[in-house]
Amino acid sequence: MEISFVAGFGPITRDADAARSFWGDGLGIALEEPAPGYLTSDDLEGVKAFALWPLAQAAQSTFGAPDWPGDVPTPQAWIEFDVASVGAVSEAVAELAAKGHRLLKGATEEPWGQTTARLLSPEGLLVGVTFTPWMHPGA
Repeated sequence: MEISFVAGFGPITRDADAARSFWGDGLGIALEEPAPGYLTSDDLEGVKAFALWPLAQAAQSTFGAPDWPGDVPTPQAWIEFDVASVGAVSEAVAELAAKGHRLLKGATEEPWGQTTARLLSPEGLLVGVTFTPWMHPGA
């Protein structure tokens, strides 16, 4: 697997008002809300996207339901590593599974057009291996 770049990073939030106050008002990050409760900034240097992702939305995207399963540690943050193509996401899934890592979600095209596979790191980070077409010029 060859990682192209960090596609995004941000906390998994439980209290939307407190998160908006800390990240937006406290740190001065200009946040947009393209979907209800999902606050994002694509203008910070160092990552392609920084977003406050509600836990219910992370659960919905990963497990297809808004409740995080009780038998899976609740993540504190998310990070996505983008690869060069949709096929590379599938290859990464096979490679990670072969190495014994527990996948939470295989390669799936999200409603917004990104292809994502997810797993949980030993530290509790929700890790995505993704292909984000709009982040790859000419893709």
